Amino acid sequence: MRQPLATDARPTGILDEPNEDRALYAAFAGEVYARHPVRTHLVTEADDAAEVVARYTKPLPSDVAFVAVSERMVAITQGRSHPMTEIRTGWLARLLVRFVTRPGYGIGLGTAQTMQLAIQEVGAPRILLAAAVSAITKPFGVHGLFYRIAGPQAAAIDGPTSYTIPPYNQAATLGPHDPDGAARRIAQAVGGLVAVIDANDAGCNVLGASPGVERKLVARLFADNPLGQAREQTPISVVRHVAWPSSDPLPPEPRSRLSPP
Repeated sequence: MRQPLATDARPTGILDEPNEDRALYAAFAGEVYARHPVRTHLVTEADDAAEVVARYTKPLPSDVAFVAVSERMVAITQGRSHPMTEIRTGWLARLLVRFVTRPGYGIGLGTAQTMQLAIQEVGAPRILLAAAVSAITKPFGVHGLFYRIAGPQAAAIDGPTSYTIPPYNQAATLGPHDPDGAARRIAQAVGGLVAVIDANDAGCNVLGASPGVERKLVARLFADNPLGQAREQTPISVVRHVAWPSSDPLPPEPRSRLSPP
């Protein structure tokens, strides 16, 4: 049954067309996959992630490989999204943010509020170490070490952008709590393999997965961020195996659209 319409003309549920400026098909290790965006209502703290994914994806197609779920959607349902005006920043966050290079795919830790959340999430010592190593290596052209050292929970923090769907264009969102547990609960609800992903135009990190998920495959298939990160309202993807005609060239392997900072 067709779900109620969301905020634009596209219906909710599993879509047969990719999001704008994104590709539906991708190849990896000689296999072809279709990465269907799944459009939902505007998810809030009042929602349950497993119920939302089940509502918009069931019944899963018989050729499904796995279901990918945005870490941000999971975190929002856990109450881990906070209005910027309610985040009290400390002196350390206000100091460190002066030295942050904002990534080209969002805010990252480029505001005092998101830096404060990172300090609270992973601890001041780890953030200070990441900042020190980054300061030493950047002049030599080595980039991306700050987020590698700070860890995936810090890297998963999302700040507000002008293109983010309201009200999250004025909020900062932590990464999800216990992403592996969240993936297992969603997998039980939908009856398939599930990965919780942090994808942007610089690539994809798999934060959580249900048993049986090939994390490397998921990260490679979402390296080009096929779900987008603006107002598409597609926080879920159903990934299908595709029997590709042997006479046709394979679609390209996904590649990140930007380089990490």
